[in-house]
Amino acid sequence: MHLTATASPNDASAYLQAGTTDYRLANLAVFLGGFACFAMLYGTQPLLPLLAQVFGASATEVSLSVSVSTGALALALIPASLLSDRFGRGPMMTLSLAAAAVLSLLCPWVSSFNELLVLRALLGVALAGLPAAAMAYLGEEVAPNAQGRAMGLYIAGNAFGGMTGRFLTAWATDIANWQIALLVLGILGAVAALAFWFGLPASRHFRRRSISPAQVLADTRALLRDAGLPWLFLCAFLLMGSFVGLYNFVTFRLVAPPFGLGQTAIGAIFLLYLVGTWSSAWVGQLVDRIGRRQVLWIMAGLMLAGLLLTLPAQLGWVVLGIAVFTFGFFGAHTTTSGWVSRRAGASRALAAAVYLSSYYLGSSVLGTTVGFAWDAGRWSAVVGLLVALVVLVLLVARRLAKIPRIAAQAA
Repeated sequence: MHLTATASPNDASAYLQAGTTDYRLANLAVFLGGFACFAMLYGTQPLLPLLAQVFGASATEVSLSVSVSTGALALALIPASLLSDRFGRGPMMTLSLAAAAVLSLLCPWVSSFNELLVLRALLGVALAGLPAAAMAYLGEEVAPNAQGRAMGLYIAGNAFGGMTGRFLTAWATDIANWQIALLVLGILGAVAALAFWFGLPASRHFRRRSISPAQVLADTRALLRDAGLPWLFLCAFLLMGSFVGLYNFVTFRLVAPPFGLGQTAIGAIFLLYLVGTWSSAWVGQLVDRIGRRQVLWIMAGLMLAGLLLTLPAQLGWVVLGIAVFTFGFFGAHTTTSGWVSRRAGASRALAAAVYLSSYYLGSSVLGTTVGFAWDAGRWSAVVGLLVALVVLVLLVARRLAKIPRIAAQAA
């Protein structure tokens, strides 16, 4: 794979245009990268009740196997984005996937829960390079009129990887054990890293940026002074926190009466990520047609409706509610992540890192905090807290609808 190439930044033909071979290759590469990232990151989620039994941990404690990964990833995103500004998007994304695959292959050999947590934290650090650089790569290389679709396909890869990783670990645990399940995740990551290395088209518009503290501080101040970006960062925190909170603790609800589902059946719940895969790709096109401001309202409203549908103690309603919530979440994430890339301009890598730091901090902090609601009042308390978070998203969407458009968006 060629890692750099030169082209005039004003040469429109140098951008990846929809329908071209390079555009399809770029979409495929970032799709696979997002796929592997989410598969390795969230593969332990359906195993939380089992890991609680194996290691003698509580529901809140065992949820740390997800939260330490996302928390470490959040903290590593800004350093990773700065390294991608210096050394290029392609090298950072490829190295990130390869290192994460190695760490994932080590996870089955742990002898204690603390060892698993250490490896999962290092996995989060390793994975940071992929999301930190992917959004910037798409913003730099893809033609503006096709960026919504490209970002949607990247998020679709996240959704498909999250679904596949969760289902595979649940299924492999049922037919073998949880160690084999985690080994499968590592193999999946290694294969994706190789495919990504050979498939990603050359960067044509990447320009090295200074990573001196003064420049980073100046760029950060500019991002935080923007009328819209801080609200988008808050939106990321709330969206991902509510999403992970739901999927973390719905597993505990479904293994208990009146449902009593086994590991494979619980893993099948994560097949609902297919809804998110379709939502991301479709919403990306919708954004290109009617705009982000309108789409974000609709997606947050769907998330709220989905939560309420999960309240009845009937499996059909629970599944439908999770599906609606998942559709809304991935649609909202596609909308806000593309919005960040458009508003940030030359600092898009740093902006993407701050956005994703907020996103994964929401996963880590709120994903575990929801456990206290589960301990206090089981599913009704969980839904109450998640509804409050989504209402905050709706309030943020209202604020974002009032901000002035920047020149790049108007163009």
